[in-house]
Amino acid sequence: MRRLAPALLALALAATACGSGEPAAEAKTLTVFAAASLTESFGTLGKRFEAQNSGVTVKFSFEGSSALVQKLTQGAKADVFASADQANMDKAAKGELLNGQPSVFATNRLAIAVGKGNPKGIKGLADLAKDGLTVVVCAPQVPCGSAAKKVQQSSGVTLKPASEEQDVKSVLAKVQSGDADAGLVYVTDATSAAAKVDKVDFPEAAGAINSYPIAVVKDAPQAQLAGLFRDFVLSEEGKKELAKVGFGAP
Repeated sequence: MRRLAPALLALALAATACGSGEPAAEAKTLTVFAAASLTESFGTLGKRFEAQNSGVTVKFSFEGSSALVQKLTQGAKADVFASADQANMDKAAKGELLNGQPSVFATNRLAIAVGKGNPKGIKGLADLAKDGLTVVVCAPQVPCGSAAKKVQQSSGVTLKPASEEQDVKSVLAKVQSGDADAGLVYVTDATSAAAKVDKVDFPEAAGAINSYPIAVVKDAPQAQLAGLFRDFVLSEEGKKELAKVGFGAP
């Protein structure tokens, strides 16, 4: 039998190896625009989605929902949009920025974030209106700010915030750093930051429950993957992960 030259043998073996195995998965990046309050839960779900879909990288942009809609309106490319309220998702729909109907995957409500040990002894919403307290909330156009405004109107409690932040994580950061005595955040954010802040629940929060919808973005660069990720968030596995930090069922 005629022997192959070493170089030809190496090429033959490489061709055989390539032919016998599965083709390498094409590298793809899925871009997800998501409300800041979804940072921890979506971060975990993103890693699981990557593990289940070879070659896929999930890239997140976490900001206030209103800022994300503005970016989409201005032409930013994304595959999936997950909002912390229906109002901003409706804006996206009216702007013809979506592909198909949004689906609600979770609900959320407000809580008061305070420093560890609750040094100011805050027990409820009315306490936030007392003199001498530095309180921060989200800006009105942001879902957590809209909820804060609704809670104040329904309860008759009027707050005088030291600042109005562009997303809920900024409110939380001010409480964590000690720049604020208290802040109105989501239950989920306070739960995720339990090592750094304490959470004070208040009954008036039930009057401002936020629904979280998710949708595939129009002209999504990775439309098929976007649909898979949306379905993954809506799945039982997705719901269980969201429930861990306090999200409610749709």
